[in-house]
Amino acid sequence: MSSQWALVVAGGVVAGYGAFSRRLSTTVISGPLVFMAFGLAMGPLGLDLMSLAEEPELTRSLLESALVLLLFADAAAIRPRDLRLEEFLPLRLLAVGLPLTIALGWLLAWPLLPGLGLWELALVGIILAPTDAALGQQAVADKRVPALVRGGLGVESGVNDGLALPFFVLALAAAGEGPGESGVVETFLRALLLSGVVGIVVGGAGAALLRRSADRGWSSAAWRPFLTIAVPVVTYALCVAAEGSGFIGAWTAGLAFGIRVRRAPAGGGAPLGGGAPRGGVREEGSDPARSTEFTERLGLLLSSLSFLVFGAVILGPVLEHLTWRTVVYAVLSLTVIRMLPVALALIGTGLRPASVAYIGWFGPRGLASLVFGLMAFEEHLPGVALLSEVVAVTVGLSVLLHGASAPFLGRRYGDWFARTLRTAPDLRENALAADAAPGGRASSG
Repeated sequence: MSSQWALVVAGGVVAGYGAFSRRLSTTVISGPLVFMAFGLAMGPLGLDLMSLAEEPELTRSLLESALVLLLFADAAAIRPRDLRLEEFLPLRLLAVGLPLTIALGWLLAWPLLPGLGLWELALVGIILAPTDAALGQQAVADKRVPALVRGGLGVESGVNDGLALPFFVLALAAAGEGPGESGVVETFLRALLLSGVVGIVVGGAGAALLRRSADRGWSSAAWRPFLTIAVPVVTYALCVAAEGSGFIGAWTAGLAFGIRVRRAPAGGGAPLGGGAPRGGVREEGSDPARSTEFTERLGLLLSSLSFLVFGAVILGPVLEHLTWRTVVYAVLSLTVIRMLPVALALIGTGLRPASVAYIGWFGPRGLASLVFGLMAFEEHLPGVALLSEVVAVTVGLSVLLHGASAPFLGRRYGDWFARTLRTAPDLRENALAADAAPGGRASSG
């Protein structure tokens, strides 16, 4: 009966948060925090309705499904012009900040987490490197925050989990290999190259089919989003069947899908979605370039339920056996390990210390870290218990601290920006607004 009651509670939480989501979005009570808190109440610390031992497949399927859809949707939303539009910020955070975060996380794990092997320590740094903007949504949604910072954090969050995947696959393969065994390189290449090729082929083919069916009026707007969802699902299944990485495949499929679906038709026609199909009148809301919206919403729902399950079956049991080393590393992961690499990456950019601190603080750890941690757990590594504990506590603290601080710090930082801009109109943080003005780069194209 416990599973039925767990469904009742889960459905009630979804309905309740949905009813008050707009009101709560401006408070310290974030969506992930609500779902995680109810998850804790459903776990061994509360009603004991769920446990990882009883629901291992449900937990894995839910978390992985959410990550696959969000990886695909985030990658599909990436436009090359975004990296140019946001100027230096996402490139600095991804090309410099991400590797430094992984390296510093690896280094500090060595004295604080004794008992882990070299590659297990590397896994800790890699698993806790990707950020999840959804945990501090108010920080990137507040219009008072300069567009450069909001856009940069959003692009970073959408890309860094995909960029961390190859490092994770390599470290996991190395950690799971016994002495004298070979196969790390083969596993890495299969995951990276084979999965990448599968993702590009399926993503490109899916986008081409979507564009053609929409352009010729073959498909209905009601069914088009399901075609889009099929792309990451098929990609993931093919990559797993080929012993590759379904997550790398889903991410590359999203990249290929987004580039292809936004491309203007051959022959100089208008971009897809801008006119009627060849066979008649285009349906309202049928723009294929917006076809990932439903995928994003489904991913958001699954992600929210993932935090519910996380609180019940992962975080709850961990809190029963908490150690000081785990807490110290989790705090360092959210502060020094994130903020120092960001500060180093932004040297010479002209950003004020307040902006560097804001960008550094809002590096929440979320769904990607949970899924990577679960995958490492299933490899039965020697130090897997400690590794899982560190990941769970870090994500739990991130849900609490980043969600609670986002509205307050967003307002404070936005007020600082407005005051400073009055006395320094050439403020570097205002670069996007300056570019959008007449004669700026954004208005010239």
